[in-house]
Amino acid sequence: MNTPIAAIEPRTPVVQSRLPHVGTTIFTVMSALAAECGAVNLGQGFPDFDCDPRLLDAVNRAMCAGHNQYPPMPGIPALRQAIAAKVQALYGQSYDAQAEVTVTAGATQAILTAVLAVVHPGDEVIVLEPCYDSYVPNIELAGGVVVRVPLAPGNFRPDFDQIAAALTPRTRAIVINSPHNPSGRVWTRHDMLRLQELLAPTEVLLISDEVYEHMVYDGQAHESAARYAGLAARAFIVSSFGKTYHVTGWKVGYVVAPAALMAEFRKVHQFNVFTVNTPMQHGLAAYMADPAPYLELSAFYAAKRDLFRQGLAQTRLRLLPSEGTYFQCVDIAGLAVPEKDLPEGEFCQWLTREVGVAAIPLSAFYGNGFDQKVIRFCYAKQDATLKAALHRLARL
Repeated sequence: MNTPIAAIEPRTPVVQSRLPHVGTTIFTVMSALAAECGAVNLGQGFPDFDCDPRLLDAVNRAMCAGHNQYPPMPGIPALRQAIAAKVQALYGQSYDAQAEVTVTAGATQAILTAVLAVVHPGDEVIVLEPCYDSYVPNIELAGGVVVRVPLAPGNFRPDFDQIAAALTPRTRAIVINSPHNPSGRVWTRHDMLRLQELLAPTEVLLISDEVYEHMVYDGQAHESAARYAGLAARAFIVSSFGKTYHVTGWKVGYVVAPAALMAEFRKVHQFNVFTVNTPMQHGLAAYMADPAPYLELSAFYAAKRDLFRQGLAQTRLRLLPSEGTYFQCVDIAGLAVPEKDLPEGEFCQWLTREVGVAAIPLSAFYGNGFDQKVIRFCYAKQDATLKAALHRLARL
């Protein structure tokens, strides 16, 4: 005779969060609100236009040719060789495709993997605020201590005196980002030389987020860390095919680093991702044979920037510099609407609901929610989309 099993009350165990202060990102919140309100979404940073059909054809050919199984863990050789050749041609730094280049599942994974590879519990990592929202959680997941150094309010230039003061024997790494999201500022040669000088006597590693490397305007050059031997020797340099080729949903990026650093990177990479979409890699390798798409990207986005800035100049929004990326920041303090006195986050919700244009508050990029009456628009959009947004913003 079977003995009845006592009823057990289902219970989900209590979990102590690894990221107790993290909620839904502002990008998800604002994109959802934009969809709900039928607003023009200039908040989240992605294009609303298609990529080059030739890139799609290259990926389709790769799939039809049978490139649909696991590729090598660090990426297919052809793509790693193409990346190394590009970095050498643009920045003069030689990386060995076999040992110093790894293809990643987007730049965000590359940054997380670099942090997990080198940051131990208690290590300090410097971030320059405002900063992209993944940096701090990445450091916290590694057990590191986040050291926040502000960029100069208003112009978002690096303050090297403050950076120098933040360096201690416990500093393991510093994360920099140029062209800079969210501000659109670009680090200069002088900035990079100053950073190289500061780090030279230390064991501090550099994580250089360069995903907007091909979006630099007004005759400026992108000053990659790869241009500077003293920085390249201690740096993980990260870039993004999604940003460069208008395919953010593919989530393919890469990292280059000296062999000793890359060996540690790959130890983590093989267990948090292992490898990256095979046909996309083959397609990208073939497409990179023509450098024109990335060499012409600055001119492409400069035209969109200029169109958008010309329209915004007809409003009371005060334009801040947009030297790179596809972002435009504006100061809302001079608006002739009572809502200008709302906190930035509430203002962006009002702008989405009442004006019909979604933006991102800059306070979302600060750990303490610093509110300086600045919001960020994305102009990686069709001209028709930008004009529709400008028509609505004209009331400001």
